[in-house]
Amino acid sequence: MDDVKIGEILLPGEESDQEKRARKVKVGFWPTFRRAFRQLPFSRDVVAGFYCAIDPASPRRVRGILLAALAYFVLPFDAVPDFLAVVGFSDDIAVLAAAIGAVRGHLQPRHYERADKALADPETVE
Repeated sequence: MDDVKIGEILLPGEESDQEKRARKVKVGFWPTFRRAFRQLPFSRDVVAGFYCAIDPASPRRVRGILLAALAYFVLPFDAVPDFLAVVGFSDDIAVLAAAIGAVRGHLQPRHYERADKALADPETVE
């Protein structure tokens, strides 16, 4: 419950904004990633960022930054529609690059190990 904003009241069973965002990212990350894979020049970092974002041991601020960027990547509504060839994911790439750059020091070897495993064998993705 340390994700709760000051003044935010959650009723039993309600999720915080960060929990909602995490749920959406977990569901939508892999399908979106597979569509954008060829256009992402830093795919390994993006996947490691995904694992850092869902790692409860990551600091809350780091998780929040990564979840916001990953949600922008996953959600269908953004500044440049993703279905546009070549430029469709350019805004997503910029947002992801900025987020990863801001939290790079928190991407741990365990996040990269999981990323390497997922990229090597997509069938093993959890």
